Amino acid sequence: MTFTRTQNRAANELRPVRLTRNFTVHAEGSVLVEFGDTRVLCTASVEDRVPPFLKGKGEGWVTAEY
Repeated sequence: MTFTRTQNRAANELRPVRLTRNFTVHAEGSVLVEFGDTRVLCTASVEDRVPPFLKGKGEGWVTAEY
């Protein structure tokens, strides 16, 4: 069986990937990731605080939203 993807890619060939760093201006870090026509925006912000259960333990906290 022959399978042809759009843009004549082979079945096991990845789409072109492009990374654009610092895509947004109001986040401490951001990147736009493009896989062909699919786009994903990732941003990171930093706060100088932790949840109450971590206060004084010298540990950090990472959370994500999607």
